[in-house]
Amino acid sequence: MSGPQRPLNRRVPAAPDTDGPGAPLDVAGPAPSGGAGPDPSPSDAEPAPRRRSRRPLWAALAAAFVVGAGVGAWFALPVKTVTVSGNARLSEARVRTLAGLDGRFGWLYYGAWRARGLLDSSWVQSAAVTRTFPDRVAIAVTERTPRARWQRRTGEVVAVARDGTILPGATGTGGLPLISGWGPDRVPEVLALLDTLGRYTVQTVTYTPSGVRVKLKTGSVWSGDLNALVKYAGSISMYPDRDIYIYPWGVSVQE
Repeated sequence: MSGPQRPLNRRVPAAPDTDGPGAPLDVAGPAPSGGAGPDPSPSDAEPAPRRRSRRPLWAALAAAFVVGAGVGAWFALPVKTVTVSGNARLSEARVRTLAGLDGRFGWLYYGAWRARGLLDSSWVQSAAVTRTFPDRVAIAVTERTPRARWQRRTGEVVAVARDGTILPGATGTGGLPLISGWGPDRVPEVLALLDTLGRYTVQTVTYTPSGVRVKLKTGSVWSGDLNALVKYAGSISMYPDRDIYIYPWGVSVQE
């Protein structure tokens, strides 16, 4: 008879460690009432209510105050008195319109940006605007004056100022020198020449690509070089009743 058999060794799985790492998570829900369940983690705690910021409210109130102050200043400090000086061709009403003062406008907000419309007129060479608290605005304009008449290639005759600006609607210009010609535009050069010949009675100035002819009350002057004409302009006084031809190298006088 054989002896008693020894029991075979068998590996028994260890009981799960519910407290150690790798333990299965309890997803069934919270512990039964009355039991001492685990403390909730900080991430599971109910968040505390946030404190509402008052900055948007203060910003809205500040914006409303600024708008209210601006509107109040507009109506409390309107421009009441406008004085215009230096105008001869333009009416006072026209100057006020160009300056943006033909209606109700706040004195506090009136400035150069508003008065810049004065320069939209060909007649206004420059303007000075002065504000006096609390409701006065003074406008002093410097107007352009007609220096000559210019006959365009179309035949139309217009008045031009010393700087070449066309002055629409100018009157009383019949006695001014008449500029005409063909070829490249030489009106700016001719206007500068008129200043040089200011002591003479210039009636017409005709320009061509080859030169300029100046018709005086008595006699005339021709030159192909304006610099030479300016240089020898004194010869006009020496020969007031002659036709003079001025060249870079000298002067020729016709009997």
